[in-house]
Amino acid sequence: MIEYSEFERLSRSGDSDERGHAAHLAALAYLDHDGPADEHAALYAALIGFLDDPSVKVRAALAYGLLHSVQAPRPIIMALLRDSAVISRAVLQYSPVLLDADLVGLVLCGDPSTLLAISQREKLSARIASALIAQENSALTMRILRRDDVQLDPGLLLELAHRNGGDANMRGALLGRKDLPAPARLILVQRITESLRQARIVRGALAPDRLERLLRDGTDTALSAIGETEAVQARGEFFERLVGSDELNMRILLHALVTGHVMFFAACVAELSGVSRGKVFTLLENGSRAALIALFSRAGLGGETGRLLVRLVFHARAADLADDVAARHYVVTALTEELIAEYDGDIPQALEEAFAYLSEQNIALARKAARGVMSTFAGVARAPMSLPPVEQSALLPLPAA
Repeated sequence: MIEYSEFERLSRSGDSDERGHAAHLAALAYLDHDGPADEHAALYAALIGFLDDPSVKVRAALAYGLLHSVQAPRPIIMALLRDSAVISRAVLQYSPVLLDADLVGLVLCGDPSTLLAISQREKLSARIASALIAQENSALTMRILRRDDVQLDPGLLLELAHRNGGDANMRGALLGRKDLPAPARLILVQRITESLRQARIVRGALAPDRLERLLRDGTDTALSAIGETEAVQARGEFFERLVGSDELNMRILLHALVTGHVMFFAACVAELSGVSRGKVFTLLENGSRAALIALFSRAGLGGETGRLLVRLVFHARAADLADDVAARHYVVTALTEELIAEYDGDIPQALEEAFAYLSEQNIALARKAARGVMSTFAGVARAPMSLPPVEQSALLPLPAA
């Protein structure tokens, strides 16, 4: 407790530390006041008086007392906002009294320290965050992208993926956001693929053909996984964009089924055919061969291509392709052998791309399925390994040296 006479003495003291102490006490008393109105008015007048104190320490003590309160008088906060840089930055960063209308003008004409202070506010609206990103300061943009509490417009995130997808740090910050739209995520995956393709350490470790196959397979898997999430959440814009951009092809559709991304496959077929997703999914799950052929024909996947997809759908109904690598290997092997048998080894031109994909997957899935099989078997087997007898050949006489 302090008497008003003592407070008045501190306020008029020649010592800036004492005046700062009085300013801080006045701020706390004003915010916590529940007494008479004239007392509250006197405290308000005292706060205004401290704004004209020649010492920055006194004005800083006043700001420190009001800084975090929503009850702080707005005129005083606005005056402190125009004070020295150290006080102004603190007000910008911490005061909840400031509105977006107060901040947006400062963002448009502020210096880097001002922008940094605004970006560190406890709550940052999408409007102010977008204005900060529009300043095209990469460090500032990264800071905002890494804040999970800041909502950003999907269009802005897509623009950032287009514009800054070549920067590895920016890619990481964008991919870390849960609200990143699927088209932006796909763009970043494609940029990552290109970066890996150009990396010397990667190019030196793998033969060009194998590297290309691995990168293409990884990109296909990423696309179908992203599409599966979009299909589950019933967001159709991704598939409209995918079909409209001509990124969808037979290889992607086959890969979606082989990897168990059935919802993505169904959404693609629905977009291509104009049939509802629910009906497409029902046909994939229970439809007859004739119904499936009609569906694929309507989607522009008729002839040998459509019949191949029908075969794959029937195989997929009896196997867990989402989680079982061995099941994937079995289905791809069976499908490949059926094609070879049906066409007597002379694969039609319309199926050459699909057959090449199945052959690639057969090798890749065989490798995955074989991992750990022998070590597991060796751990439980009791009989010795069965080997053919070794025939002893006659020793060849060597000439003397």
